[in-house]
Amino acid sequence: MAEATQTQTRPMTEEGDFLQLQAVDHLHFYVGNAKHAMYYWWKGLGFKPVAYSGLETGNRQYASYVLESGKIRIVVSAPYGPSHEMAGHHLTHGDGVKVIALQVRDVEQAHRETTARGGQSAWAPREETDEHGVLRTSAIRAYGEVLHVFVDRSDYEGPFAPTYKALDYAADDAGLAAVDHIVGNVQLGQMEHWVNFYHRVMGFRQLLHFDDKDISTEYSALMSKVMENGNGRIKFPINEPADGKKKSQIEEYLDFYYSPGVQHLALSSGDIIETVTQLKANGIEFLRVPDTYYEMLPERVGDVVKEPLDKINELGILVDRDDEGYLLQIFSRPIQDRPTSFIEVIQRRGSRGFGKGNFKALFEALEAEQNLRGNLDPYGG
Repeated sequence: MAEATQTQTRPMTEEGDFLQLQAVDHLHFYVGNAKHAMYYWWKGLGFKPVAYSGLETGNRQYASYVLESGKIRIVVSAPYGPSHEMAGHHLTHGDGVKVIALQVRDVEQAHRETTARGGQSAWAPREETDEHGVLRTSAIRAYGEVLHVFVDRSDYEGPFAPTYKALDYAADDAGLAAVDHIVGNVQLGQMEHWVNFYHRVMGFRQLLHFDDKDISTEYSALMSKVMENGNGRIKFPINEPADGKKKSQIEEYLDFYYSPGVQHLALSSGDIIETVTQLKANGIEFLRVPDTYYEMLPERVGDVVKEPLDKINELGILVDRDDEGYLLQIFSRPIQDRPTSFIEVIQRRGSRGFGKGNFKALFEALEAEQNLRGNLDPYGG
């Protein structure tokens, strides 16, 4: 298997990191039923509902819930009527990520610099006010219908945004702590376009490149490049399909999402054994690789793994090692009816990689799921 190449497209000077992004502020899903989606994130994934907007708060357009776990903030919203843009988005895509919001110090500067570099404006800098202060945002368009919203909360102390009221629901924290990376799927031939977009428009650099020799099975393959912002806190892998005998997971996603979009969210945990144990008890379903994977694991990763290998096997967690350490990861089944978005749980023990050693086993497990859905054969389904 070819080695993944680590490249840097240009020196990361202050100019290169002109956005000075601080963190992922939130991820906003447009869904068919906000209350049901909220319940899934709350009772299934252990997120705490912290805010609500809807008819009772003066919002007559849509219902929306904000949930938090550690530093992760998820928003789920559904429209009250068929004419709202959320209705059209859900009709086309099903449940999916509309907004990847990023914290900045100056939304005007972020909008000005990104649009000057070729970014397409979704809205110019604007302010929303209520008794809690001023919330400032601006936005540009990314792949598919995804928006990058720049957020400045420095003068806002409300629960989330105007029209939102605070909620105080008890929640069983599953230990999901932060957003590790957010993966986007694009059409064949479009990966390089979006890699250049993140480099040119947003000042990201290329961290890793995986080609179809790295990410392939007997039947399908894909290519991926990982883009990272200047401080390394925000990582956006971009995937595109590659030629194969059968339909890849990227092609299946595009077939059912009807456009490029966010494929999965990788959420970090400080104790993946405890997190996955609780998530499984909550009813969250995960992919399972063949048992032969675990027979070969000690030889492949050595004796550096601190977690008990029998427990790793029992839970179906994957392990990969590189020169800097190792990581543990596991992937959920789709979190909605369409085989589109899913969740990855990841714990890093020094490694900054993305589980290259797990690609073959993982993709064979994904293909088995595709086959059950009748979506593996390119001429069927």
